Amino acid sequence: MKQINLGATSLKIPAMGLGIMRMEAKSPEQAAAALDTAYDHGINFIDSADIYGQGKSEEVFGRALQKAAVDREDLFIQSKVGIIVDPARSHGSFVFGSRYEFTKQHILEAVDGVLGRMGVDYLDAVLLHRPDPLMDLAGIKEAFDILQASGKVRFFGVSNFNPQQFMMVQDSVTQRLMFNQLQFGLMHTGMVDFGINTNISNADGTDHDGGLLDFCRRKHVTIQAWSPFQYGNFEGTFIDNPDYPELNDQLAKLAAKYQVGKNAIAAAWVLKHPAQIQLIMGTMNPAHIADSATGADVDLTNQEWYDLYLAAGHKLP
Repeated sequence: MKQINLGATSLKIPAMGLGIMRMEAKSPEQAAAALDTAYDHGINFIDSADIYGQGKSEEVFGRALQKAAVDREDLFIQSKVGIIVDPARSHGSFVFGSRYEFTKQHILEAVDGVLGRMGVDYLDAVLLHRPDPLMDLAGIKEAFDILQASGKVRFFGVSNFNPQQFMMVQDSVTQRLMFNQLQFGLMHTGMVDFGINTNISNADGTDHDGGLLDFCRRKHVTIQAWSPFQYGNFEGTFIDNPDYPELNDQLAKLAAKYQVGKNAIAAAWVLKHPAQIQLIMGTMNPAHIADSATGADVDLTNQEWYDLYLAAGHKLP
C-alpha cells in the first residue's frame, strides 16, 4: 500500500483508509472480515464519526475488533465529533443534525463516548466534524489540551472546513491540525474545477471553498477524500451506474489496461493528485475493499487522469 505523510510530519499513513459509517448494518463477524481484508491489503487506517449509525457503527466496530485478526495497536483509529443528531430525521447509517456543538464539555464527552463504544483506550486522531458558526474557540483549545495530556487523543484535525475556518481554529489551539476531511472524487471535483477555471466567468469558476485544495497543499494538511465513488452526497455510486455511460466506459478501458477493477481506477484518479490525498473508502464488502486497494498501485498517466475528468462530464476552458 502506498504511504503518505501524516500532515506536516514525517510519520507515514496508508494512502487509503476504511470508513465505518455502514458498519452498523453488519454483524461483528462480517465487520471483522472487512477489517481483516483491509489490513491484509495494507489499510490500517480506520475512519469513524460518533454519529455513524447513531453510535451503533462504533459499537459494532468494538465487537469486530475483538474477533478480527488485527490488534488495536496495529491500527490508526480516527473519529469525528461535533454534530448533535436529530433522531426524527435520521435512519440507519444516514443521520442528520439538529445543531453543531464544539464546546469543551461536548468534545470531551463525545470522545469518551467513542472510546466506550469502540472499547479502546485512546484515539489516534479526532476531527471536528463540520464548522459550527457558534464554535467556542477557547473551549476547543481546552478540550484538545486535556485530551492530549490525558493520552486519549494523539492528533487533531477538522472536516469540511474552509481555509479561514481552518486557520481560526489553528490559531486558537496548541496542536497542529493534521487533517481536513473533504468530499472529493470524479463526480465531486469543485476544488479542481475552480482552479482550472481561474479568471473565467462561468459556473465552474465559482469558488465555493476559498481555494481549499491549494491551501491544504501549501500548509501540508492531509486531505481525506470522503465518498470518493459517490455522485452528490449520498445519492449513490457512479460505478456501473447507467446514468454515467461515458465515465464507466473510460473506467472499464483503464481497468482492462491495468488489470484491476473500476473502483481501483476511480481510486487511482484521486490518489494521482500531488496533494497526497488520503482516500476513505466506505464499503464493507471485502471484495470491493480488495479491488479498491489495488488502485494505490496504479499510476495513471497525466492524460489518463484528464481523460477520466472529461469523461465525468467536466470541461476544460
